[in-house]
Amino acid sequence: MSTRWQNSTAPRGEDYDARWTALAASGQNIHGEADLVTGLLGESGGTSVLDAGCGTGRVAIELDRRGVPVVGVDADHAMLAAARVKAPQLRWIEADLAELGSELPDRFDLVLLAGNVMIFLQPGTEEQVLTQLADRLNPGGLLVAGFSLSADRLGLDRYDVLAGRAGLEPVARWATWDRQPFESGDYAVSVHRAGRSPGE
Repeated sequence: MSTRWQNSTAPRGEDYDARWTALAASGQNIHGEADLVTGLLGESGGTSVLDAGCGTGRVAIELDRRGVPVVGVDADHAMLAAARVKAPQLRWIEADLAELGSELPDRFDLVLLAGNVMIFLQPGTEEQVLTQLADRLNPGGLLVAGFSLSADRLGLDRYDVLAGRAGLEPVARWATWDRQPFESGDYAVSVHRAGRSPGE
């Protein structure tokens, strides 16, 4: 299944990583996602993370450095190739998030969707992806998604409806990865918890 990401001309592999290297060199914190994830795990008592749409592994590798058990999954072969070179000790799975199937039978305490994953999905597959990921959460596990907001892409109201259909209950919403309050704007980080079973 193709995605908006696969059809885009966005940089891949080392070219993608170069952006983050430059930001880090300028003194910016490029690990806001890892900061939030480790904080949420500490608060919830969870340990394991699925980095869904992991790209070149920036977040997963940082989580591993902090001692968090993490698995990365992505459909982009070039991005995963870069991740494997940087961290061959980690488990990287090449798979479509809408069709994980037997590729990923594991369950996790937290699933992370960083890097605008939700708005790069093929339109119409968002609910399927959320259901697949919710099925891989332990009871009470968290799904954390950050993505840009625009009129022609997935909005928060629709996202919450789809998350609810997948059996996920809203927990928190922030404007940034460092938990700045969300009032309105062009970016949001949403946290949902695995609750009831889908379809109930």
